[in-house]
Amino acid sequence: MDFAFDARTEELRAKLLAFMDEHVYPAEAVAGRQRAALESPWLTPPVVEELKAEARRQGLWNLFLPDAEYGAGLTNLQYAPLAEITGRSPQLAPTALNCAAPDTGNMEVLAQFADERQRKQWLEPLLAGEIRSAFAMTEPEVASSDATNIETRIERDGDDYVITGRKWYISGAMNPDCKIFIVMGKTDPEGADVRRQQSMVLVPRDTPGVEVRRAMRVYGYEDHYHGGHAEVVFDRARVPVSNLIGEEGGGFAIAQARLGPGRIHHCMRLIGMAERGIELMCRRAVDRQAFGKALARQGQVLEWIADARVAVEQLRLLVLKTAWLMDTVGNREAHTEIQAIKIATPRTVVGILDRAVQLHGAGGVSQDFPLAELWAAARTLQLADGPDEVHQRSLGRRELKRYV
Repeated sequence: MDFAFDARTEELRAKLLAFMDEHVYPAEAVAGRQRAALESPWLTPPVVEELKAEARRQGLWNLFLPDAEYGAGLTNLQYAPLAEITGRSPQLAPTALNCAAPDTGNMEVLAQFADERQRKQWLEPLLAGEIRSAFAMTEPEVASSDATNIETRIERDGDDYVITGRKWYISGAMNPDCKIFIVMGKTDPEGADVRRQQSMVLVPRDTPGVEVRRAMRVYGYEDHYHGGHAEVVFDRARVPVSNLIGEEGGGFAIAQARLGPGRIHHCMRLIGMAERGIELMCRRAVDRQAFGKALARQGQVLEWIADARVAVEQLRLLVLKTAWLMDTVGNREAHTEIQAIKIATPRTVVGILDRAVQLHGAGGVSQDFPLAELWAAARTLQLADGPDEVHQRSLGRRELKRYV
């Protein structure tokens, strides 16, 4: 395993680091002021569109998509250090590069499974950053970490599908630019194979019977930059059968294909979040005095910083190994490593950010530093794309198979 950056990765890293310093970090405060003045908090601040235009001009656009026909054609190993950099400003940088979830996963689904008409209608404007999208899977009434539990119905009626169900924490749905939902529901609820009961359909936001009901908060945050996390009700929403993605019964398999890259992308960005937390810890430790000396001279603070550095280096190596395996043997063969990083990374980064908050005292939980919001995002990723316990159960079973 050789994790040295190749020439293209080095070039893109240099451009992206400069882009962050020159454009993204200065825009953080600007975006906050602009959002406060907008008619609706769900509208996009003008500075975000300026960042997108500049990123596109510099060739820092759609870096996540390995399909060279649609994206940058980077491998997972090439994209990993770039995603890490964007994680240092997770509210602005991924959106600026058109590399923000859930659009990334939705574009991957459309590129891999959609037909030509669907790609023309929805993938192309998503690739251009002209619209946003949402992935509607999670439901409040069932344990959605087990996708076989999903109760939303997709029923055939002549040349149409009729969708009925209630979803929540549907990321991106509050943004007015969100024009399309990929909805997962059951087309064959009584089917013998529980993993062939589900299908995915494309449902335009303006379809009669689609109601974006409210924004769900995450530790008190509404996450405006990502378009929020909405409760969405489908009340006999009707779409043409041609809006089916792939085949009937293929929804579960498509979801699994979507989640593999999504999980590693989250972990890549989490490492960037941890790096920003370490940077803020170090700056605070050097600048702040307590009990007659700088915090940097307090033994416990030095231990926190040292432990954080060790943990991040360990995580980065595991994530790079996983990216390398996904590139060389495929996502299925890298399943153990994907689960391992999904378990280890959010948990570890939450701990690092928690120490950074502690070091900042009252400032750490305030809006004057990004730490509280970073912590909330990292903690949420112990649930998103499958809670820790689901991955631990699966990974533990796989380990035991060798001995049973």
